[in-house]
Amino acid sequence: MITKCPVCHGALEIRELGCNKCDVTIRGKFPFSGIFQLSPEQMEFVKIFLKSRGNIKEVEKEVGISYPTVRGKLNDVLKSLGMEPDKKSMKREEVLESLSKGDITAEEAVEKLKKL
Repeated sequence: MITKCPVCHGALEIRELGCNKCDVTIRGKFPFSGIFQLSPEQMEFVKIFLKSRGNIKEVEKEVGISYPTVRGKLNDVLKSLGMEPDKKSMKREEVLESLSKGDITAEEAVEKLKKL
């Protein structure tokens, strides 16, 4: 579903609903639900996440990305839906991302995670 105007890139809104059975038409301004505001990439990620029943390790294997990257994509989806992840979760992700990049050792990561 498109949510942005192809001409000016402004937000589109639903202005008319129609019944397929009795042909009643309702006009007004109806907002898109949050799920339709996700980008195509985010929607694909959500499909994979749901298919794996929320198992991040399975998502990691299917998409071929690291655990912290999966968590980051999940946080992006949450933010797009107006749901902010908790601060503790964000700090864990930063530690895991640093570990995956090789910026810190496993021992340093363990110590940092214990302090959270």
